[in-house]
Amino acid sequence: MTKSMTAGNPLKLILSFALPLLIGNLLQQTYNIIDAAIVGRFLGSDALASVGASSSVQFLVLGFCIGTSLGFGVPIARHFGAGDLKKLREYFYTSIVLTVVLAVILTVTCSLLCHAILKLLSTPRNIYSDAYKYLLVIFLGIPFSLLYNLLSSVLRSVGDSKTPFVFLALSTVLNIILDLLCVVVFGLGCAGAAIATVIAQAVSGILCAVFIARKVAVLRIEKDDRHIHKNKVINLIVMGVPMGLQYSITAIGSMVMQSANNKLGSVYVSGFTAGMRIKQFTMCPYDAFATGASVFASQNLGAGNYDRIKKGIRIGVVIGVLYGILAGIVLIFFGRDLSMIFVKKSAVDVLDASAKYLFCAGFFYWTLGILNTCRMCTQGLGYSGLAVFSGVTEMIARVAVSMIFVPKYGFTAICFTDQTAWVSACLYIVPVCIHCVRKAGLSIKGKHGFPKRIDGAE
Repeated sequence: MTKSMTAGNPLKLILSFALPLLIGNLLQQTYNIIDAAIVGRFLGSDALASVGASSSVQFLVLGFCIGTSLGFGVPIARHFGAGDLKKLREYFYTSIVLTVVLAVILTVTCSLLCHAILKLLSTPRNIYSDAYKYLLVIFLGIPFSLLYNLLSSVLRSVGDSKTPFVFLALSTVLNIILDLLCVVVFGLGCAGAAIATVIAQAVSGILCAVFIARKVAVLRIEKDDRHIHKNKVINLIVMGVPMGLQYSITAIGSMVMQSANNKLGSVYVSGFTAGMRIKQFTMCPYDAFATGASVFASQNLGAGNYDRIKKGIRIGVVIGVLYGILAGIVLIFFGRDLSMIFVKKSAVDVLDASAKYLFCAGFFYWTLGILNTCRMCTQGLGYSGLAVFSGVTEMIARVAVSMIFVPKYGFTAICFTDQTAWVSACLYIVPVCIHCVRKAGLSIKGKHGFPKRIDGAE
């Protein structure tokens, strides 16, 4: 059930690893689109705005969960590449303990702050009640989100991207069925859409746990592995927290952007929500290719294969840029047609806003291929602290545009906020990634930088 990426054709290995992850991400985003379509079509554009009004803060919190889980998988991938299965299991056990602690802290804190968050986002009064119900249920489901993301990250770290995809596919189908039941049949409104999401996440996480316990011998934790070592806790925190913050810091800029957009009225909130759903769907391949390149780099760092690290990163960037050009063309020419998945043809103003947002984004979409690959590979090489500043750069760019230009140019400025953030982050992360690759090469030769073994203190 595991696969080493330290030997064989890099392009073939990265693509075969990324394909299940890509399909899984597309399925997840397909659900998100169907979810928004069900809400928008059956409950109306105000309900769609209620679901989307807090999307940035959801990304902040859930993105932190995803990023932290990815960070916890880095030392596991490195020890798997090095063939040190004892330390791999010890890190796995420690990551489980830290994830439980994180789940308790995040769930309690976020649930108590729902009202404050929606007020901070300047949520319009006519959608406030439904937005609160939706957000609260999503936050109560944080433990299940962490469960799935941790276990899927660990499985990918040992080369298995197929199993998380299978369970995600099953949960997506379940999600759609529950969505229809909760929203259409039981009439639970926006809260029903959130309930369906949480239940599906719980099912996918539990399935991953059962699979690991029964089928993945290298991850089967024995009694001797159940010890908390200070250096392992520190290593996991150093890797996981910056990667989590990377997502969250990026989301802070998105929150400021969304707050500025919310002040423009529910028409632009609905248009922005529809455009965001489409954008998130088309961004799935970036995550898949970048994750494949990152795991490839991590395993080969553990194995001491410097040339393969460089080759894997180059492949990831090229694939990402080529895809970005294609996806950008689709957004430019078909953005309005795609927006009608969520919005009725009669809602002309909402369709105009969504189409404009996607049209402007399309011209800069190729930059995401560079940004995501370089950032995730920098993290995969163990320099998550440096990678996090690309998120800071994105945040500063979004905040600057939202505060300076949106008041003057309105929704037009919103349409160029993301692009400003992407280009700014690229200008930072590309030279940083090159620097980290060179340091990895020196460390492999034992001359400088990151130690050969992640447990340098041991």
